[in-house]
Amino acid sequence: MSRDEPAQELPPDESEPEVLEAPEEDIEAGEEPAAAPPTGVTRDAYDLFNEGGIVTAGLAAPPPEQGAEDAVRLYLKNIGQVRLLTREDEVRLSRRVEQNDMAAKNAMIEANLRLVVSIAKRYSNRGLTLLDLIQEGNMGLIRAVEKFDWRRGFKFSTYATWWIRQAITRALADQSRTIRIPVHMVERMNRVARARRTLNQTLGREPSTEEIAEVVEVPAAKVEHILKLGQEPISLETPVGAGESAASFGDFIEDEALDRPYEQVVKAIRNADLELILDRLPWRERRVLELRYGLSNEDPRTLEEIGREVGVTRERVRQIEAKTL
Repeated sequence: MSRDEPAQELPPDESEPEVLEAPEEDIEAGEEPAAAPPTGVTRDAYDLFNEGGIVTAGLAAPPPEQGAEDAVRLYLKNIGQVRLLTREDEVRLSRRVEQNDMAAKNAMIEANLRLVVSIAKRYSNRGLTLLDLIQEGNMGLIRAVEKFDWRRGFKFSTYATWWIRQAITRALADQSRTIRIPVHMVERMNRVARARRTLNQTLGREPSTEEIAEVVEVPAAKVEHILKLGQEPISLETPVGAGESAASFGDFIEDEALDRPYEQVVKAIRNADLELILDRLPWRERRVLELRYGLSNEDPRTLEEIGREVGVTRERVRQIEAKTL
């Protein structure tokens, strides 16, 4: 982890906040009520902001009835009103977090929500909406606040970036696909995909499986398996065509349980020829062959079963079969 990794900042219109419910507090008689915290900010967090000179105009929760784009826009606007923490602010709040001070924890979270949005936007269009990515990133941010050790000298944004990325990438691995793929396999898929892109740029063509396998140092068969895992499933209900000729993708999938038309024709001709041959045989010889080989839509039987039906011994059935063939 680099010490000098820059903190991720966004302009006020590029971010999104968590809802922090403001508890109602009783005011004793005779006391002058303190200024109410803005909507969506806890009283303790508000006091901490003021104590450290961190000005906030309030974090309002996006109205649930609004569309996703409106919710994101309002979220970005609200979290942009909180100034980022200085190094001194981070140390002061981190010390209080170590003492299980929830107000300090909330203050650190609220001041770093823009960092989550900055990182979440890099993972857009990978199967989860931006709101979902931000939500997962916020979970990583909370974890970072809980684990941050200010004594090591790192900026909090540098440390939190790794927790936020981990939370988002794991959410993508678990939730973005119709068929879930284990996280360790997703990591291998990403490694193969990177090698494939690099070779494509270097060679000026699509690399072979063997060339990719040499770069990632795994067997070619394994690379081929990983590449197949990356293919997205196609719904059988996917529309094909338009108008009167419209159909679904499933209409073009062969039903392997049924014979193909040409196979049905071949079978019909073969049965007709077989029937002509059987008609030339005496009844007992014909019956032995029908039972022995499952002709005439019957299941094949043993020599002993055939002998009981035609009234001869097992050995005699074998002799009749050999003679007839």
